Amino acid sequence: MPKPASHRDIKPKPVRWIGRSLEDLRRFPEDVRRRVGVALWEAQLGAKAGYAKPLKGFGSAGVLEIVDDFDGNSYRAVYTVRFAGMVYVLHAFQKKSKKGIETPKPELHLIEQRLKRAKEDYEQWRESAATKSP
Repeated sequence: MPKPASHRDIKPKPVRWIGRSLEDLRRFPEDVRRRVGVALWEAQLGAKAGYAKPLKGFGSAGVLEIVDDFDGNSYRAVYTVRFAGMVYVLHAFQKKSKKGIETPKPELHLIEQRLKRAKEDYEQWRESAATKSP
């Protein structure tokens, strides 16, 4: 009887950082960076952290948002799992607006642009992988 798969048996998906998302995340407090890192690790393993929620306005659950409130500030990281075998981090930012919980329109526009860049990157990656196959 085959034994059940464990985390050790799962090959993590690679993470690709779009735009300045990695640099922006590095400016977050350490506790927030750690929480984002755990959620991204879960995504790499094909799971979803309980605190990662679908970002409204992007259709399905393929674009997710990690929200972490720390020391009176709200931090967000947005990633997508729309592309098989890859996790793309699209944006990381500190939410400045005190009005409501909605993601500000300029941030949504940037996420939309970076999602397009992620799609282009993924298509190039697939093409190059196909040319390397025998």
